[in-house]
Amino acid sequence: MLSTRAIRTWTWTHKWSSLVCTVFMLLLCITGLPLIFHHEIGHLLGTEIEAAEMPSDTPRADLDAVLRTAIARHPTLQGMFASQEEDDDRVWYVTLAPTPDAKAGFKQVAVDARTGQPLGEPALDSGFMYIMRSLHIDLFMGLPGMLFLGLMGVLLLASLVSGAVLYAPFMRKLRFGEIRRERSARAKWLDLHNLVGIVTLVWFTVVGATGVINAWADLLVKYYQSTEVAAMLAPYKDKPPLASPGSLQGAVAAALAHERGMKVAFVAFPGTSFASPHHYGVFLRGGEHVTAKLLKPVLVDAATSQVTDSRELPWYLKTLLVSQPLHFGDYGGLPMQILWALLDVATIVVLVTGLVLWWRKRAPARQAGTAAARARA
Repeated sequence: MLSTRAIRTWTWTHKWSSLVCTVFMLLLCITGLPLIFHHEIGHLLGTEIEAAEMPSDTPRADLDAVLRTAIARHPTLQGMFASQEEDDDRVWYVTLAPTPDAKAGFKQVAVDARTGQPLGEPALDSGFMYIMRSLHIDLFMGLPGMLFLGLMGVLLLASLVSGAVLYAPFMRKLRFGEIRRERSARAKWLDLHNLVGIVTLVWFTVVGATGVINAWADLLVKYYQSTEVAAMLAPYKDKPPLASPGSLQGAVAAALAHERGMKVAFVAFPGTSFASPHHYGVFLRGGEHVTAKLLKPVLVDAATSQVTDSRELPWYLKTLLVSQPLHFGDYGGLPMQILWALLDVATIVVLVTGLVLWWRKRAPARQAGTAAARARA
């Protein structure tokens, strides 16, 4: 049983942690809703790259030819990354840039993985989904925006914990799910807030916690590059950079032969942040549904196509990779996406009712202040 003082402390924590983060959580819930269905929305808007159906045993195009096809669209640029979707290996997405370490000027070309023919150029920095994704991830502010939203996520977790603690003493005299319709409008809003809040508590906690983890993604990757990747590249530290990298197809084939049963997630070209001036960084994913979210880096010498190192990712990056699809409901196909969307809408109800309760509680104080001011006048 909580004491009166403890209830006041938890109430203060719940009130102010909720108030500070609620507007931003509303923004994240609203922008997160279309992101749950980003593939489906892309199909409706016509922005999703579509590959033709072909027999499963259709031969695959040589990756060096795929790269040449992409560069032919933008001859002044060079290869930076080549990637494939987890659930669709019919398309290679080749990202090009002025230099391997460029921060702007990117172009992406989608190339059919069977025919080697170009399929289109996805828009990287425009369109409805780009706006939704940028608002949801960093508010168009890069790393500072990500860290700020991470802080709001921490406040959200504090509000959820304090709300759960307060729910038990509040419900002592009420049945679960009861809405006191005979009471004041504020009491009805309070009952609705508590009911939907406790129903969505576990989901909201999971999504909030994974969101906080994702907000640290850039810092975790930078730490990994400065520690694990630096150790893997130590033998090449004093070697001069290559004049031109060797075969992309040879590097990918060497990585797949070294780690049998795995599939390509993406390839980082020499000179990019996920490789070195001497290596292709081939990042492989597991072939099973459970392991498809986890990556394993394989460094391949860009001159000789020989594997030089391959290590398991550290625990913090594995946690990050597992949390990302869980955040958007990417594990169970359309049924889980629909469930995630319904819970997202329910969470919006919790946030809106919380704001209404705060506003209605302030109304008597405002009215009293106005009456006192009139009396003094």
